[in-house]
Amino acid sequence: MKIAILKETQADESRVAVTPEIVKKYLSLWGENGVEIVIETGAGLRASFDDKDYEAAGGTIVKTANAALKNADIVLKVQRPNGEELAHFNDGAKLIGILSPFDDPDFLTQYAKGKVDSFAMDFMPRITRAQSMDVLSSQSNLAGYKAVIDATAHYGSAMPMMMTAAGTIAPAKVFVMGAGVAGLQAIATARRLGAVVTATDVRFAAKEQVESLGAGFVTVDEEAMKEAETSGGYAKEMSDDFKQRQAEFVAEHLKKQDIVITTALIPGRPAPNLIDDKMLDGMKAGSIVVDLAVERGGNVSASKPGKVVKRKGVSILGYANVAGRLATDASSLYARNLYNFIAAFYDKESGHINFDPADEIITGVALTRDGEIVHTDFAQQSEAEISSPSSTPTKSDTGDVKTDEEDQA
Repeated sequence: MKIAILKETQADESRVAVTPEIVKKYLSLWGENGVEIVIETGAGLRASFDDKDYEAAGGTIVKTANAALKNADIVLKVQRPNGEELAHFNDGAKLIGILSPFDDPDFLTQYAKGKVDSFAMDFMPRITRAQSMDVLSSQSNLAGYKAVIDATAHYGSAMPMMMTAAGTIAPAKVFVMGAGVAGLQAIATARRLGAVVTATDVRFAAKEQVESLGAGFVTVDEEAMKEAETSGGYAKEMSDDFKQRQAEFVAEHLKKQDIVITTALIPGRPAPNLIDDKMLDGMKAGSIVVDLAVERGGNVSASKPGKVVKRKGVSILGYANVAGRLATDASSLYARNLYNFIAAFYDKESGHINFDPADEIITGVALTRDGEIVHTDFAQQSEAEISSPSSTPTKSDTGDVKTDEEDQA
C-alpha cells in the first residue's frame, strides 16, 4: 500500500494533509501488512513541518508530485488537485481531501474520466460516528478563533474593560452573526478577551448555546422563531415580514458594535447577504467587520476575497482560508480527521481499505467510483459528459491579503 501526500498548489493554502505524528500512526495501523508514506518535498514547510521531521517519523521524501503519485493507492490532499497532478493519478487511486465539488462540478467529470475514486471530506455527514472525521468542524473552530484575533489586530482600542487612574476604558462590543462551530468559538474567544458579546442565528435552538458561553442572544421576535422551528431543531423559511423586521433590528444593533463577525454558509449555494451597504454606512468609524464567508460570495456586501476594504471608516476583513492562517494546528487537526476516516475502514486481515458503498459515511462523501459519478447531488451528470473530451479546469487563487485603502462611496 502506498499513500501519497502532495504539496498544496493553491497560493493561499498553507496546510498539509499529513503531519509527522500521523505518519507514525499510519505505519502503526498497517503494522506488518506494510505501508509506504511518500511525501513531496516541502509539502509541510508552510505549516512548520520539515522534510527531516517526516523522514524521522518513517516517511519517504520525493522531489516531485509525479514521483509521489507513481503507483499511489491513496492520495491525500487539503484542496483538490490541479489538472497536471490529476493527469498522473493511477486508475483506481483514491483521492481524499476538501474537494468542494459545488464550486466546480467539472472536476467530478475529470475524476470519473481518470478512474479516480474521490472522497470529499467536506461532505462528511454530521453523525456521532463521524465526529472525529469532521473536517469542517475542526477547521471552522480554528477559523472562529482566528477571526477574533484578526479583528483585534485591526481594532484601534482595547478589548476588555480597564479601570485606570486616568479613567475607565469601556469593553469592546462584539456581535457574532451565526452560531455554528465558527460562531461559537468566536463568541468564546471574544469573551475570553473581555468583550461584551451578543450573537444571533436563524435557529432558535442556538440561543441556549450562545448564552452558555456568556453572550446575549438577540433577535427581533423570539416567539416567531420558535414557531418557525421544526421538531428536529431546524429553522423553516421565515416570513417576509419577519425578515424585514429582523433586518431593521440588526441594522440598529450594528450601529452600537465595535466588531462584527459573520459566519453564515449554505452548502451548495452562495453565502447569504447579512450586511448590506446601508447597514455598513450606519456603523461607527473604527468598527471592524470580519466576513468568514467571503470565499462563498460573502455575508457582507462590501467584502472582497483576499482584501481588507475600508468603507467610510469601517474596515471589512475578507481574509481567505482563515483556518490556514493557523497552519500548524489546522494541519494537525485535519491530518487526524483524515487518519480517523481511513482507520475506520481499514481491514487488518487484508491490509487494504474497504470503503463500503452502503456505509452511511461513504454514501455521504464518495463523489466518483469506478469511472462514474456516484454522489446523489451530482449523479445527473451524464455518461456523455464523462466520456467526452473537455478542457482541464483551473483553480483561481486569491493570493495574499492586500489592503484596499480607498474608501468606497
